[in-house]
Amino acid sequence: MFNTVTIVGVGLISGSFSLALKEKGLVKKVIGVSRTAASAQKALELGLIDEVLPLEQAVPQSDLVYVAIPVDATIPVMRQVMDLVTDQQIVADAGSTKHALCEALGHHPMRARFVATHPMWGTEYSGPEAAVRDAFVGRACVICEKEKSDPAAVEKVEAVYRALGMHMTYMDADGHDMHAAYISHISHITSFALANTVLEKEREDEAIFELAGGGFESTVRLAKSNPAMWVPIFMQNRENVLDVLNEHISQLRKFKACLEKENYTYLQELIENANKIKRILK
Repeated sequence: MFNTVTIVGVGLISGSFSLALKEKGLVKKVIGVSRTAASAQKALELGLIDEVLPLEQAVPQSDLVYVAIPVDATIPVMRQVMDLVTDQQIVADAGSTKHALCEALGHHPMRARFVATHPMWGTEYSGPEAAVRDAFVGRACVICEKEKSDPAAVEKVEAVYRALGMHMTYMDADGHDMHAAYISHISHITSFALANTVLEKEREDEAIFELAGGGFESTVRLAKSNPAMWVPIFMQNRENVLDVLNEHISQLRKFKACLEKENYTYLQELIENANKIKRILK
């Protein structure tokens, strides 16, 4: 499908994307652009990329440029990329926030060559070593502002994601950021807060290690996520995250009040209501 793809950032998402393209026979050559030489070298050793080049050299020879870096760095880097591409190339990103990026590129003369995407998959790990096979199978990919992108470019990006096992959903940038705050961003804040709560009260590392069962581990695993990625996400999606956080705090207060007032009937109602999530999450 592509002769040459450039991945900007050689970490979890882009590395897994490259692996999938290679294994599906969708690309002949993958160029890596990385901020650090160590990450680039590791990506080469792992076979995620075939060559390392500076952005200015990589973009002109690429059919597809795939940008997967922290969202605060994405806007300036994407402007550089868009200044280099022609109307025969496609640019896509994988960022967790969309409003700021889409607004920044809204009036760029090459805007139609950009397809704003968010593959809804990730882990708490980062770097080239975190890349895994079959990462995107069965997951959703959000495409934002589809109408502002060239239809042929969108069709090609959709075909790639579908070949990787994803299904498409479409939103405007603001709608995406609001939903991402509820589905993804609050989960990370909750996990960071819970980890800090436990670290504050459980002074004995050994006790945490010995007693932390599967429930705790699965709830708090996101606390291992990279702050360099998540602080910019919270910054860019601040208003939506605050809305969700206020609602979450309100829910926590209800549980707290039930215990303070020994209102176990209402406590049961709260838990039974929460059980309705089983309709959605099998």
